[in-house]
Parts: sequence; structure tokens; C-alpha cells
Amino acid sequence: MPAADTCFHCALPLNGGDELTVLVDGVPRPMCCVGCQAVTSAIVDGGLEKFYQYRSANSATNTDSDNNDFSAYDLPEVQADLISVDEQGLASIELSISGISCAACAWLIEHHLQKLPGVSRATVNVSRQRCRIQWQQEQLALSQILSAFIAIGYRAHPAKESHKLEHIERDQKRYLLRLGVAGIGMMQTGMLAIALYAGAFQGMDEHWQHLLRWVSLLVATPVVLYAAQPFFKGAWRSLVNLNDDMPWHLHLSMDVPVALAIGLAYGASAWGTVAARGEVYFDAVSMLTFFLLLGRFLEMRVRYRNELVAGQVGDLIPLSAQRYAKTGAGTVLEQVPVKSLRIGDIIQVAEGECLAVDGLVVAGHSPVVEAVLSGEQDPVAKGPGDSVSAGTVNTTNPLKIQVSAVGQGTRLAAIVDMLDGVAAEKPQQLALADRLAAGFIGFVLLLAIAVFSLWWLHDADRALWVTLSVLVVTCPCALSLATPVVLAAATGRLQRQGFLVRSAHVLETLSKVTRVVLDKTGTLTTGKLEIDSVVLAADTAALDTAAALDIAAALEQGCRHPIASAFTQRQSQLKWQAEQLKYQLGGGVSGVINGQRYALGKPAFIAQCFALQVPPALLQQPILASQTVQPKHRLEVILASEQAVLARIVLVDELRPGARELVASLQAQGLALELLSGDQEKNTAALARDLGIEQWQANNSPEDKLATIRARQKAGDIVLMVGDGINDVPVLSGADISVAMAEATDFTRMACDAVLLSGNLCTLLDTLVVARKTARVIRQNVAWALLYNLSALPLAAMGWVPPWAAAIGMSASSLVVVLNALRLQRSNKGPGDKLDNTDRQWQDSAVASVQTGA
Repeated sequence: MPAADTCFHCALPLNGGDELTVLVDGVPRPMCCVGCQAVTSAIVDGGLEKFYQYRSANSATNTDSDNNDFSAYDLPEVQADLISVDEQGLASIELSISGISCAACAWLIEHHLQKLPGVSRATVNVSRQRCRIQWQQEQLALSQILSAFIAIGYRAHPAKESHKLEHIERDQKRYLLRLGVAGIGMMQTGMLAIALYAGAFQGMDEHWQHLLRWVSLLVATPVVLYAAQPFFKGAWRSLVNLNDDMPWHLHLSMDVPVALAIGLAYGASAWGTVAARGEVYFDAVSMLTFFLLLGRFLEMRVRYRNELVAGQVGDLIPLSAQRYAKTGAGTVLEQVPVKSLRIGDIIQVAEGECLAVDGLVVAGHSPVVEAVLSGEQDPVAKGPGDSVSAGTVNTTNPLKIQVSAVGQGTRLAAIVDMLDGVAAEKPQQLALADRLAAGFIGFVLLLAIAVFSLWWLHDADRALWVTLSVLVVTCPCALSLATPVVLAAATGRLQRQGFLVRSAHVLETLSKVTRVVLDKTGTLTTGKLEIDSVVLAADTAALDTAAALDIAAALEQGCRHPIASAFTQRQSQLKWQAEQLKYQLGGGVSGVINGQRYALGKPAFIAQCFALQVPPALLQQPILASQTVQPKHRLEVILASEQAVLARIVLVDELRPGARELVASLQAQGLALELLSGDQEKNTAALARDLGIEQWQANNSPEDKLATIRARQKAGDIVLMVGDGINDVPVLSGADISVAMAEATDFTRMACDAVLLSGNLCTLLDTLVVARKTARVIRQNVAWALLYNLSALPLAAMGWVPPWAAAIGMSASSLVVVLNALRLQRSNKGPGDKLDNTDRQWQDSAVASVQTGA
């Protein structure tokens, strides 16, 4: 609650002048000015007095913690990227402020900050919710400035907007301004054209007709010179290359006929106005420019939406973290810049905070929202031994985390890099559309010359206008937009669902898939294996269960296969280390422990290493019912030494969410489904039987899986392979399209065409539906564009389509293409579609989770 000598509304000191008060909750409250008195009166009159209770409560509970958080911004390493200092020694920074709603908010913030010692200037931009401050650092710390916002009910943090986001925002504002100029010009010239057309029938005096033409020229000039500038620049770039020894080159883009049409129509109309003869089509010029800009703006919004999602992720990452440091008095928490963290450091992440690094949970249990990675809003429980990623949000309890990756080494950074990489590739569909459009443009330009020549001989006065109609009505804007806008919309939607596209051909190939091949462990199951039981061999009386598990844990130490995860907890307590480790993909691992060589893996691998046969009695010995966890699925490995087979270790794994739905839906769609596993036959058969998979193979090596894929492809199948392990890399690379699970190794993910970030396999079903819809929408768009161009061309060449009608027709065809593509961003369920409501703004939800600490 504000002190008695401060304004009740804004908490600024009273000016000592007139005593201004407002009755709030029956108590007269002092006001510093008439403005605060008016605002407070409006709040009270609206029955919103509780606003002040919530404001006071929030201030009381948050001030201390905020001061502690803001202290990190005083570190020189952090300020180096945020603050600039001018020649006079004044520091400046741009802050992002949440909660600004009107000019009164800006006034309050500016006046409050300017009363702080050392602040020379504070300006607030309400529309961008930004505040730029200049101050003397010697008199005022940055943390004190940030704390000053809390005192008046706002929260500020340094704006870390990347150059990419600034570029996107700048482009969108510029396009909106151009669109506004063209829209105003279109309306004004349209009204003037109606007057001119009506006047021609009604016998309007030539003086007034001439005046209306001059007004139309004045209105259309900024439309052509400013709003239509992108078309002229694009046409110039497609014809001229200033960086080449031969600056003139022929690379026709759709901007060439558009620029010709706009330039010639404006020039001819301007000449007709000055010479007071002929027709003028300023309305058609403005209309053409407006609708073309509108189509491009919508297409740009689709493309930039994907970039914004990737760019805004960086705003989630905090600049500092709390690191445990050893001092003479013991271990203490210190606030350090994230860039100074190293692998192996131990940090603490408080509830409601966003993780700045990748790491392993050392202590604590708390649900973590991983929407920024997987698109799933439901928190995932995390505890000791679990991995966490940068950009995710800790929701409930503090977590102690050991850093495993920082900065560009994090999983989040890798995902953003993948997005940038796929954005730079050009799919075959897009390349084909570009070639088709370029050829069509050349045809249109040659046809325009022919039409002009014929009409010049037939009716010279109409030759130019008929030619302009041909150029406008046949401009292949819709054909050029038919594919890229669809691919951009589909890729963005899949990204928000938790399916990351890495290769340009993914959507095209997914729509043609006829066979889906699945791995078992880590794909249909979670890959989070647990030790269920240990069956010791009959002749190993000197070896107990604990010793067998310790040997297995030592052999698996450092391996990233799902089997190794079952021994993670034991590895921290081992008294010895394995040496001379040798891994065989799809087989097992061998190594030396205390001078003795051991092997862990399949029976065939054991026989290969030591020429030992696993006793049938050991393999067939039943597991006690109490030991088997249902409905989990088993996986078994054999432990042996050079002298004898030692034990059979039974591991269990849970089905991955959506596995049953995936299998049932793929079979219902008529797709061939096959399970290829390196596991033993009885375990693979049990899983296949449980899920209803009829085609399956067990004991497959990577070579066996690849041979199966090759055989299926030779038979005419388009194969989609889903896997997660390093041993799956050869078969993943050999499939027509490959998808890696999010938990896969970096090498596996890099070898795949796409990554399934969501842990739910139903996302794969949604992806197949979106891919088919994408192919269907592309076909619709191309068919519509070709049909329109081929139908309108003869009508325009015969002089039946005036320039204004040609402008409407061409613009409408482009808008139809863009709006048809935007349907892909909707997630409403249709017949045969199994789509969740995944088009929500998960990025906004993640940010909201950070702000609310939910």
C-alpha cells in the first residue's frame, strides 16, 4: 500500500498543492494530480476497487524476489550484450514491458523513472511495449531501474530481440504501410472513376472530367511510387545482377509482368491526363497494387510465422542462472551469466523459471512444461537422473541440475538450426513450380508483344490497354504462390504439433507413403528400461545378483542405447570401471573389468565373443509372476565372461503413448505395417501380438533391416521408417523417408529427414494427414491457377476484359490460392481425420507459464 505522502494510484510523491482525493473502499485516498484522480474515479465507478488490493498484494510478495533476480543484470558479462554507452558516458538500454495498455501507462512509467537519480531520459512506446532509458551508470544500477518498475505494478526485462525478429517486424510494418497507402488510393481512385464513368454517360463538362483525372493522378502517384515499389525492385533484380561481370541476365520472375503492367498503365494514364485524351485507369493501377500487396502480405505472414516461433524461443532463455559455488564457508548460490556456465556445473532452477541449459536433474522433483520442444502442454514429471532441456519451464518445485550443454550446444539450439536449414532448402515441388512460372512468364511476354502488334494494326487506340489487360490477367502470381505458401503453412503447423521437418522433400514423400516400418525399443516403447529381474546361471554360485548388475552397469557406462539407461542409477555407485569397451551395433558390448573380459548382449553376440552357447534352461527359465510388471514389455540380455555364461537380465519397458492408436489407424488406412526389431523372437512376438502387428521380424541386425527395406522398395513400396538408435541409422538412411524420435542420439537425428519431438506417436498420424492435405491443396492451387490463366487469356486478348477487371481477376486468383493454403493451419476434425487442436499458440503458453510460474 502506498505511503501517506504518496499518490494512492501511481505511488509518486504528492506535489503539495491542491488536496485531491478519491473515496476508495470508503476511505479517502490522496492523489498527486487530476489525471490520477480521474483514472482512480473511473476504476471505482466501474466497481473495480479490488484492482488496488491485487496490486498491493503482488507488490508485497514480489519485491524481494525481484530484487534478487535483477541483481544478475548488474554483472558486466550480462550488460555487455544489453547496454550501449555513448560519447558522453550515458548508458542506454531498451526494455520490454508487460502490462502497458494506454498512454496513461506510458506517462506513469516515464514520470516515475525520470525521478530516479541519474536518469536523463525515459521514453515509452505503447504499441511495441518498449521503454528506452538513458542514465548514468555511476549513480544508478540497472537492477534498481528494473526494480523501479515493480514498485508501480509493471515488470520489465531487457529486450533481447534478434536481428531476424527485428527484420520481420520491420518488413511487416513496411508492408502494412504500403498496403494502407494502396488501399486508400484504391478507394479514392475508385470513387473518382465512378464519377468519371457516370459523367461520360451523363455528358459531364470536360472541365470537370479533366479535374477528376488530375485528382486521380495525384492520388495514384504515391500508390505507384511507394506502395508498388516491391514489384519494381523485384523486376529489376530479376533482370540485373550488379555483382556479376555481365550485369544483364534473364531470370524472369512474376514481378516482371506486374511491374510492366503497373508502369505502363500509370504512364499511359498520366499521359492521357496531361494530353486530355484517351482513357485513364488509375483505379485499375491502384486496385492491382492493393490486391497484389494483400496476397503477398498474407503469404509473408505464413512464412514469417515459422521464423517468429523459432526466434521468440530465444526470449525464453534467461540471461543468468544460480550456480552452486564452493567457498570457505561451504557451498553457496551465486548469480552468474549463463554464458559463463560450463559443463558439469551445478545450478538451481526455481519454480516458475525457464531453464537456460540442458542438463540432468541431480536433486528435486517437479513437473516441467516442454511445450517449446514437443508442443505438448501437459507438464512432464522430472526427478533425479532425468534429462531437462533449455527453454522448458520448471513449474512447481526447485530443481538442482547438472549442466550438460550450454548455448549453441543445447537441444533447443539444434532444433532452431534445423529449422533454419530446412528453410534454406527448396523442395522439388517448389522448384518445379518456379520453372513452370518462369516459362509461363516468358510465354506471356511474347504473347503480349504479339497482341499489341495485332491490335495496333486493328485498333491502335486500344492496343495498349488490351496489352495491359493481357499482362495483368495472365500474371502467374497465383501459380508462383500455389506451392510455397502451402508448404510454409504445413511446415509451421507440423512444427507446432511437435514434428520437426529437416528435409525439403518430407511433405511430398509422406503423402505417398505405402509402408510404415517401426523399430521396437525406444520407438513403440518409451525406451526407459527398468531392471525387472536377474536369473543367474546354475554354475555361478560365486556370483550374486548385485555383482551381476554391477558388471553390466560398468559395461554400459557411457553408452546412450536405451538398454544402458536401465543401469544408470547403479553406475554412480560402481567401485570399478570397464576398459577396452567394444560395441557392436544391434549386438551388445564387451569390455575388461579387473583384468577379466565380459560381454553383455544377445545370445548370438555372446557366442561370437566367447564361443559360448547360452544354456536353453537359462533362456527358458520362467519369470515369477510377481516380478513381471504389466502391461510392460520385456527385453532380455545375457551376461557372460570368457569362461561361462553368468546371468540372464530381464528388462521391462512401457508402451509409448499413442502406440496402439498409431497401429490401429495405419492399418485402417490400408498402409502396410511392419515391425523390425533386434530383440529376441519371443519378446518381439509378444509386442507384435499385443499391438496387432501381423508382419514382424526379430533378431534383426542393422544389415538385416536394411535388406528388408531394400526388398520392400524393390517391390514398389514407398517406405517410412521410424527409429531411435544408432543401430537404426543405416536403415533410416536407406528408407524413402525417415523419422527419428526426440530421444535419439544426435547422430541419428542428423541422419533423418524429420524428428518427432512429441512423445506421443499420434503426432505421426496427424503428420500423415497434414502431408496428404498438403499434396491435395497444392494440386488444387496449381489447377486453379492454370485454369484461371488459360481461361482469362483469350478473353483478355480479344479485348473483352478491361484493365480494372483484369486487376480484380488476377488479384482474386492470388487471394484464393493463399486463403486455400491457410486452411492447413486450422485443426478442426474432419471425416477420417484424427487431428487434435494443435494450432494453439504453444509459444505464448510457454511464455505465460514463465510469467505466472504455473
